[in-house]
This record gives sequence, structure tokens and C-alpha cells, in this order.
Amino acid sequence: MRVFVTGATGFVGSAVVQELIGHGHQVLGLSRSSAGATQLEAGGAEAVLGTLDDHDILAASAAACDGVIHTAFNHDFSRFAENARQDGRAIGVLGEALEGTTKPILVTSGTAMLATGRLATEDDRPSGVSPRISEPSADALAAKGVRASVVRLAPTTHDAGDHGFVPMLINLARETGVAAYIGEGENRWAAVHRSDAARLYRLALERGAVGERYHAVAEEAVPMKAIATAIGKGLGLPVESRPAEHFGWFAMFAGMDAATSAAWTRDTLGWTPTGPSLMRTWRPPATSRPSGPPSRARGRWVAPIRGRRRERARKPCRPRSPRRAGPGSRECGRGAGPGWTCGNRPRGSSTS
Repeated sequence: MRVFVTGATGFVGSAVVQELIGHGHQVLGLSRSSAGATQLEAGGAEAVLGTLDDHDILAASAAACDGVIHTAFNHDFSRFAENARQDGRAIGVLGEALEGTTKPILVTSGTAMLATGRLATEDDRPSGVSPRISEPSADALAAKGVRASVVRLAPTTHDAGDHGFVPMLINLARETGVAAYIGEGENRWAAVHRSDAARLYRLALERGAVGERYHAVAEEAVPMKAIATAIGKGLGLPVESRPAEHFGWFAMFAGMDAATSAAWTRDTLGWTPTGPSLMRTWRPPATSRPSGPPSRARGRWVAPIRGRRRERARKPCRPRSPRRAGPGSRECGRGAGPGWTCGNRPRGSSTS
């Protein structure tokens, strides 16, 4: 198949492109920049320059292909409602280009807020709390005879380069000095590795059903407290329950219960996730954290949370004007702590 992929250079879309090419499909990818187009072409895809507001380009590209996978979405939360309307318009344009054909289109949505206190399933429908209208837009296409279905991504679709929910929690922990959760931390998030999600898109497209929901979920219910504990361990910070206000605008997501089943999806598509778990993807530092404030903790997470490599003893740094930090010890003149260079980075630390 020749497949038109929107968001083709994005976190999920780029993995979908490579999954399709790796299984013999041709890809036409939408890119907002010439640099992105070059990236697509280097990976074996064709590229077309445009945005979700370029409706003529969207329609022509969809009509020129055998199927469409729509992964593009503007995740600027400060204008989320407008971004949702933009997404709905783009889905409508893509679908209209496929009317009267048997070409499939997959629309991207999420599993968050489908159900509370139980596992959400593929039979559940969005409650309308979120302004996102991806699924109603797909249903409108299906009602017109378009082979439209929906892939729902887990809230934590993770891999290297992820800028989603868990990285937001990590950044918040660094800023506030505590890895936090709300209440007892018993609310749960579903998770999936990006490579597994990409494979699901391919299998769903090849099936070409109408009006189905597919759940890209490998781990059904990861407790929020477990996520916070892993972050605290990785950053060397305390793990504590905090009120919702601690999380600011992210409080709704930090407190949501989004446990989700993918049993029907697995059985229907023969999809078996094989990628690393959420806790395996996010890794604690290979070196110990400095004794200074969290803002000085700039080392990257490089070792698995479980089975951390043994740390080697390091000599203290030797700045121009060291000061005594206690009997027999010296620390960086900038206050980074023993074992840290004047640039506040552990000597010999890995950057992988």
C-alpha cells in the first residue's frame, strides 16, 4: 500500500513511517519543514510540505494514496480547544477525499478519561469532558461509508525522545525538589512503547475495518505512586503525596485514573507488545546525585531502575578555589558537591 501519514516526523508518526516501510509499504509523509522532509526522504519515504490547515494538500495527498494514518496533533495545551477543532477539520478533509472508495483511514485518539475505577475497553466512548473531537469526526466519516477507525494511544506512549506525561513529571520533580503524587497515588495510567504502538497502526490499517477502536496499551494499570517512586529514586528526591495544586495545570492528568484493557485489540489484530516497559524506558542516573539543590542535578538517566550498574569511586574535582566541606573532603567552589566538575557535571558520566 501507499500510505499518507500526517505527523510523519513526530514522536509517534516517525515510528509509524518506519514500521510501514519495514513491511513493504510506501509512505507519503506530511512535514511542516524542509528539514523534516529531508529526514523523511533519508528514511525511504516521500515527503510533502504542509500543515493541518493546508486542506488542499491534505485532500490531494489522501486521494493519491491507498490509505491514511492521521497522527498529527498540536499539543500546545494553552490553546487545546482550538487545536482540537483544527484536528476535526483536518479529519473531515482527509475523509472526504476517501469517500466512495474502499481506502482506510486511521484517526488517532487517546485512552485517557474513558472510564474511572475500572479498566476501560474498546467499547467505551469519550465522555465529552475533553474538547478533543477526533473520535466523533471519525464516526462521522464512517457514517458516510468511509472505512474510518480509531487508534487510542495510552497516556504514556514512551521511548527515547518522549516529551509526554512522564517527562513533565520529571521536570516538575526537579523544579520542586519532590517526586509527587496525589492522594494515595492509587490512580493508574496505561502505557505502551512507541514501537509497539507503531506496529498496531500497521496491523489496523492492513485490516481496514470500519468504525473500530483499537487500544495501543501494553501495560494496563501502572499506579501513579509507582511512577513517582521511580522518579524519586532516579533523581534522588523524596517521594510524597501532594495536593492537586502542586501540579498546576497538569493536575487533571496527574490525578486521572486511566487504566485500560487492550484484550479485544490483541485478539483481533494478533498484536503482542514486545517493547520495554514504562519503568524500563525511564532510567535513573548512573552517578550519585550532588548534595546541592535539585537544579544542579543535570546528569541524565542512563541505567535501568532495576539492576543499576555499580558506581565507581570518583576523585573530587579540583577547581581553582576549592573550599573545605568537612574533614578530609573537598568540594567544587561552585557548590556542586564532591565528585562534580566545576561545570556541575559528574566526571565520566554517560551521556547515552
